Amino acid sequence: MKVKFVFEITEIIGVILIVKNVLIISATNDKNLLLAKELNKILSNMDVETDLICLEDLNFPLFSPKIEFNGNVVDDLLEKLTNTSGFIICAPEYNGGVPPVLSNALTWVSVKSKYWRDSFNGKFAIIATHSGGDGYRFLSAFRSQLEHMGTNVLSRTISVSNENPLNNESATMILNSFINLV
Repeated sequence: MKVKFVFEITEIIGVILIVKNVLIISATNDKNLLLAKELNKILSNMDVETDLICLEDLNFPLFSPKIEFNGNVVDDLLEKLTNTSGFIICAPEYNGGVPPVLSNALTWVSVKSKYWRDSFNGKFAIIATHSGGDGYRFLSAFRSQLEHMGTNVLSRTISVSNENPLNNESATMILNSFINLV
């Protein structure tokens, strides 16, 4: 027996438009900023809005509880982090770990804002690096830090060096998976 269903739309109530936006953060304004720009270019072919910032340009002083710092810079970064669907963080491996400019910026955000965790909790992130070597120690250390802050870090990362340039096809597949999640 075949059953035939007939539907009739009698009224359009509204349309929900969900705009995906991604914040691309470069810790430094050298090779990782170039990597961030390349990833931004790939994302421009997808249905997503992007914003790209470089932490070095924000000129955060070295964190100390005794230092008074213009809260507007922290508030602006916090607002960008809060209003994004997901993050892509590009940073080099420094001495087998996270570069100071990145740790310092996150410290300012977490210490100077009561609700900083809302900016990270439940969001998705990709970690990328352009380092002298493979950057795996940075990728591992920063994954741990982001996960501690409540961020869901994709298992696939993007690792680039002078000897291992960006593979656009692989990067596109990783970014597509990311966009489908955010």
